[in-house]
Amino acid sequence: MSGDDFIEYLRGDLLRDVPDLTTRAMFGGHGVYSRGAIVAIVIDGTLYLKADDALAAELEALGSEQFVYSRKDGGTAAMRYWTLPEDAVENPGAAA
Repeated sequence: MSGDDFIEYLRGDLLRDVPDLTTRAMFGGHGVYSRGAIVAIVIDGTLYLKADDALAAELEALGSEQFVYSRKDGGTAAMRYWTLPEDAVENPGAAA
């Protein structure tokens, strides 16, 4: 699925239950917003949910992976974004 097709899938299907959902291109990916607040990012066709410590622990226990990127100095950095759990990838109710 192309990047634009994936964004349309998120908006029209997978995240259809998220209130006031919008998306914006940013940093080579997309930001996903609900009621004006960023709730997720899409990078290279993967959806990552923004998570506080409690949600991050829950997502990690469910097998989600944290978003990590390579820095210019050769190191890596992790951000507070996690992949959807496997059971939510094609389940709009669970994803929302």
